[in-house]
Amino acid sequence: MDWLDELEERGRITGAIADEILKEHGARGRRAIDAVSEGRVKEYRDFVVVVGKGDEYIVEGRSCTCEDYEYNLDEGELCWHVIAVLIADATGDVDEHDMWYTEVRDLMGTD
Repeated sequence: MDWLDELEERGRITGAIADEILKEHGARGRRAIDAVSEGRVKEYRDFVVVVGKGDEYIVEGRSCTCEDYEYNLDEGELCWHVIAVLIADATGDVDEHDMWYTEVRDLMGTD
């Protein structure tokens, strides 16, 4: 992932980096860039979560709780939630919360 190395070095998305992300990941890359720019990558004490349209998805390393990750990806492909976390980590655009995500889910009444 050359774009990730470049992103980590620069600490921000440039036009050229965005082009590389889109070239490599297509629509998933676009959704990831949008999620980061909209502040939808959230880090809790226990999990990193990406807020999608209908749910929140837990990302651990390069795995995710979304259906795309579970059913649609070929080996080596990444869902947009994982791509968003990679981008947010490299740019520092992570919305950090000093609390447990499991507590937030309990407060929201979701499973």
